[in-house]
Amino acid sequence: MILISHRGNLEGKSNDENNPQKIQEVINLGFDVEVDLRYNSNKLYLGHDYPQYLISKEWLLGLRENLWIHCKDIYTIEYIINDRSLSDLHFFFHENDNSTLTSKGFLWVYPGFQPVKKSIAVLPELSNENITECQGICSDNILNYKK
Repeated sequence: MILISHRGNLEGKSNDENNPQKIQEVINLGFDVEVDLRYNSNKLYLGHDYPQYLISKEWLLGLRENLWIHCKDIYTIEYIINDRSLSDLHFFFHENDNSTLTSKGFLWVYPGFQPVKKSIAVLPELSNENITECQGICSDNILNYKK
């Protein structure tokens, strides 16, 4: 089972979501992390609602094995797709979709639509979902799923 921390959260939502230092700490604990990426004014930022933490391409590339990158707008995914140095990042984009396919071929399924075989269940705790068929879980409470 792939265990993915939602924005670096381990035991519920926190005030330091998408904080690059926290992301590194969570990866060091053995989890993957879903991050919210924004491309704004020719710079890269992490942040859910707005560009919050300035990061570099090198930071993304250095953690690429453990990041699931949620491109927060069409400009960000366009930038990722068109920059050849970022072609092996694991990324996706969605707005109001029930699911989306990531760049590495995983089905990322929004809360409330499980069970879906071999998918990544996003925040399954919100709907008390059946996750027995899932390939992975992305959660704010990822420690609850670690066995």
